Amino acid sequence: MEHLKELQLSLWREACQHIDLADSIPNLAAIIAAQVPIDDMRVFALDRGRCSLVASLHGVQPGAFVDGVDLGPIARFAERAGLTPLDPRQPARSPLLPLCPFLGAQPVVCAGLRREGRAEGVVAWRLAGGAALDERSSVLLTGALEPIAVAVDTSRRFHELEDLRRAAEAESQSALRRLGRRSLHEPIVGEGGGLRSVMDRVDLVAGSDVPVLILGETGSGKEVVARAIHDRSRRHAGPFLRVNCGAIPPELVDSQLFGHERGAFTGATEQRQGWFERASGGTLFLDEAAELPLAAQVRLLRVLQDGALERVGAQQTIKVDCRIVAATHRDLAQMVRERTFREDLWYRLAVFPLVLPPLRERPEDLPELVRHFAHRASLRFGLPEFEIAEADHELLRAYPWPGNIRELAAVVDRAALLGQHGRLDLPAAFGGLTLGPARSEPGRRSAAAAPVPTLEAAVRSAIEAALQACAGRVEGEAGAARLLAVNPSTLRSKMRKLAIRSAGPAQAVPPGGK
Repeated sequence: MEHLKELQLSLWREACQHIDLADSIPNLAAIIAAQVPIDDMRVFALDRGRCSLVASLHGVQPGAFVDGVDLGPIARFAERAGLTPLDPRQPARSPLLPLCPFLGAQPVVCAGLRREGRAEGVVAWRLAGGAALDERSSVLLTGALEPIAVAVDTSRRFHELEDLRRAAEAESQSALRRLGRRSLHEPIVGEGGGLRSVMDRVDLVAGSDVPVLILGETGSGKEVVARAIHDRSRRHAGPFLRVNCGAIPPELVDSQLFGHERGAFTGATEQRQGWFERASGGTLFLDEAAELPLAAQVRLLRVLQDGALERVGAQQTIKVDCRIVAATHRDLAQMVRERTFREDLWYRLAVFPLVLPPLRERPEDLPELVRHFAHRASLRFGLPEFEIAEADHELLRAYPWPGNIRELAAVVDRAALLGQHGRLDLPAAFGGLTLGPARSEPGRRSAAAAPVPTLEAAVRSAIEAALQACAGRVEGEAGAARLLAVNPSTLRSKMRKLAIRSAGPAQAVPPGGK
């Protein structure tokens, strides 16, 4: 029957678009109503031998169908019937159970829902206008059972996973309280080594509510430090929310950060709280804050100054109580000079700046970091604990780690998967990258025959050559930073460290200056 195929195709599409049955039931009912005269539809879930109403078309109170008719008989009758599905080998046997004798004059039909041999629940329809259940309607409603059963099964699994997640979170918090800890994110690897000065400043600022600005290269651990500030503050029991400002489309920044009212713009079908409201009582971490457009910077400045905001499309002011921790890998001072970042916002955010050193400047932390990531890899991949040889440490120390901690974690994970017999295979994890002196090959002149400059001399030579080629310019399209494929702030840091001055007097970088 052509109508049956069309109905089933539409139902399958709808059943696969939603996870929660309550979201899909109106559309499922509307699809069926286009083919069968029904004016209400209810779905019951079978849980521990009992049926309970989980979704309905018109949203009336569970326990009532239409005109005050009790739904209890539907559930009891379906359970006694054993939720028997239609058997194709016995076409005369229908899964549809007319309940008119049990519900007086109400023309109600219900059927059992099964999925992979499991009884999932009951679906009940009220036929419109007192219509009788004819053969065509019977075939179509029978064909609708499998997609509805899949939707019920998906919804059940989703809610089971949500229950498990909440239970796991409750157990973890209980365990942390027994251990006298506040968070799963402590301690921080390197806290007693290369990050000691940073963590000392974290302890100084954690007790207050002043904004904190974390500066550091990509992958250097800015989010970890932001979590440490939250965990050691009086707000540790509140939420810690991270927002990647660079990942929000410019046209949605205001809605995402500050929320919107229903009808504020096309597509705003309901009221929505922004990230500031959701972080109330806790900490809001604005990652990549330098990527915010200027219009959003103005509104962010007001939140920092007044602790208040207005949702998009609203007229009333809402007070918010959250701590702001911002982070960026960009040179905000230079952006202020270029007028791409507001100077007043810069002063508000940089009340207490924290500068994270890159991994190449804290080599003393490499052994502890490698052990940490190797242990994590063994747990994630179900592998035995790994041994880390001294040769592995030498190999890691010889690499400059442009991707910082994030790159190290990826390399250790790769080495764990490639390794055997409890050993990390770091050479293979680097993809064949030669980090030490090149080996001589038969028939070729040894690379060791030529003098090899030190790493510092090579870096100095590359920077000086780039500055000379760019006429002393550091930034911009024709700048040395772009030629060397590095961040301008990184290049300036290297120039200060190596006491390199650019060719042009206007571009000179004095020691300790920007």
